[in-house]
Amino acid sequence: MRIALVFRGLSCLALLAIAVLASAQAQDDARRIFDLTNQDRQQQGLQPLRWDATLAAAAQAHANRMVRERSLSHQYDGETALMDRAAAAGAHFRAIAENIAMGPNPQGIEHQWMHSTPHRTNILDPKMDALGVAVAEQGGYLYAVEDFAQSSEALTREQVEHRVQELLRAQNVDPSAPVGPAEQACSTSRGIPEGTNARSVVRFETPDLSQLPAQVVQQIRSGDFKKAAVGACEPGTSQASFTTWRVAIVFY
Repeated sequence: MRIALVFRGLSCLALLAIAVLASAQAQDDARRIFDLTNQDRQQQGLQPLRWDATLAAAAQAHANRMVRERSLSHQYDGETALMDRAAAAGAHFRAIAENIAMGPNPQGIEHQWMHSTPHRTNILDPKMDALGVAVAEQGGYLYAVEDFAQSSEALTREQVEHRVQELLRAQNVDPSAPVGPAEQACSTSRGIPEGTNARSVVRFETPDLSQLPAQVVQQIRSGDFKKAAVGACEPGTSQASFTTWRVAIVFY
């Protein structure tokens, strides 16, 4: 009995060691694919992608699912879409794309992708700046997933309001009016906040706080607005998979 228990213990340790080695090899293969992808980008004069652990986590969950399904698909029955998988893993992004493949080694997988127009387009997309890669092995073949993203910052409501205020100042509009009415306007779908002498309200959702949306610029140019207030709030549910910001600008 004692010998049998020792044997079972040694067998469990051996299986654990094999699992650890397999996991380490999968991580090495994922990093190799990451390096090969950046080599292909740099050969085309593009900036290398940075490794993103949240994207890699989303990719790993999908790679494991591909192994269980023994097939290739971007979404299986009962599985959430890529955007939601990445968001659930903690990624913040303006745009996202995915490559999947099965092959004998990292070099073979990268070769497949670079000789397939849609996959090559993802690899060489100049707007993408982040990448997470995952690999799962089954039967001597690698199931690989690349999740690309155009990353976006995670900002607080106050930080979003400050960014938009700076953009308004650049348009010679004073954004120092009380923020309360603007935040009230942000949380509603239409109308001017009651109890104010506001002349106009513009509401918008955007993933890009480097510039004002066209409708805001048009509104500024169409009226003699000298003062404004900026309010930010949670985006609509239709944009929940992306890092977007909902903003209202109340013009006076």
